[in-house]
Amino acid sequence: MANRIDLHGKNRYQAKIILDSELRKATGSTYRVVVIHGQTYGTELRDMIRQEYINHPKVRRIEPGSNAGETVLVLKDLYVDKRHSNICRR
Repeated sequence: MANRIDLHGKNRYQAKIILDSELRKATGSTYRVVVIHGQTYGTELRDMIRQEYINHPKVRRIEPGSNAGETVLVLKDLYVDKRHSNICRR
């Protein structure tokens, strides 16, 4: 399951509170958090997310989103075990 968080109009402090809360609530079925930070008004939120959450214990890696206004926090990898044709989570 992938959660989506919209941070449009939030400042750094508000965005960090919301993201920290979302990561605390993330269960075993949450494998991605798509963060919508926008692109029109600068890169402050994007840069903060990518710098501060790269070392978060629940975040395996950070990926760019489907457009410049999104960042994806990957909490678990989803892969296919070809030996058994099962979808597995790590």
